[in-house]
Amino acid sequence: MRNRYLRFLAVVALALVTSPAWAQQLPLEPPHKNYGQVVWPAYEGWFENADGSFTFLVGYFNPNKEQTFDIPVGEHNFFSPGEPDRGQPTHFASTRGWAVFGVTVGADYANKAKELTWTLVTNDQTVSIPMHTDPQWYVEPFQDAANGNRPPTLRFEEDGRAFEGPPVQGIAATYSARVDEPMTLTLWADDVKPTGYHDTVSTSRQRTRRRPGLVLRWMKLRGPGDVTFAEQRQSFEASKQQPENQLTFSAPGEYLVRVEALDETGSGGAGSQCCWTSAYITVNVAEAAAAVRQTGG
Repeated sequence: MRNRYLRFLAVVALALVTSPAWAQQLPLEPPHKNYGQVVWPAYEGWFENADGSFTFLVGYFNPNKEQTFDIPVGEHNFFSPGEPDRGQPTHFASTRGWAVFGVTVGADYANKAKELTWTLVTNDQTVSIPMHTDPQWYVEPFQDAANGNRPPTLRFEEDGRAFEGPPVQGIAATYSARVDEPMTLTLWADDVKPTGYHDTVSTSRQRTRRRPGLVLRWMKLRGPGDVTFAEQRQSFEASKQQPENQLTFSAPGEYLVRVEALDETGSGGAGSQCCWTSAYITVNVAEAAAAVRQTGG
């Protein structure tokens, strides 16, 4: 598969064709403005499922240092043709999110005349990115063919279901919380390496220090208010952990939160889309207890 740098340039070229944002910096540049820049949807690649259907992995890049966006599904955040809501984020943090969500289409997609497209409008600028099944964009997110490495596993109960790989396995867990009251969430995380595995990424780049054995990153995807994480990024030297994090919500309603587990390959899998895991949780947030009592009285 081609180097991710060249593939992302292709993404930018496609996006610019449909966007008036000619004066914007390219997404590969380091962010150097606090406000006013466009959020870029990012098509990461595709893989084929056992039933012949295809799954597209999709992310985004918000280069604004201090500007986040909440964009409900609608005229400024939609897929076309067909159903506008394909599980995309409605909250866009200041970050590069790799393979934030997956979109599955039927086996006949490759023969369709119209490609599925995700469109975002931010800072009065429109960017659209198409999904396709170009063989050069084929990815293997569940196992690195070169060394047998697999993504870390995440469990939300000690002996519960293991989540591994892209966010295509549904909601991992559902929780309840109250406004402004920290909710403690416990995970069981493990990254088992195959026999003979070695950190080829670190070796090839001649790193002076190896990456951590396990990194967890937390991100709000949808919800009516702010989500504050006690730790936005958690780093561990050992790959087997039972981490905790506290989440605090500013408004009542339903939230969708993503937790991402990275191994030594880091964000974006060093260009191969393997190996890391994304899992979604939902949190139903009620009014603060004091507010409930006051209303009831």
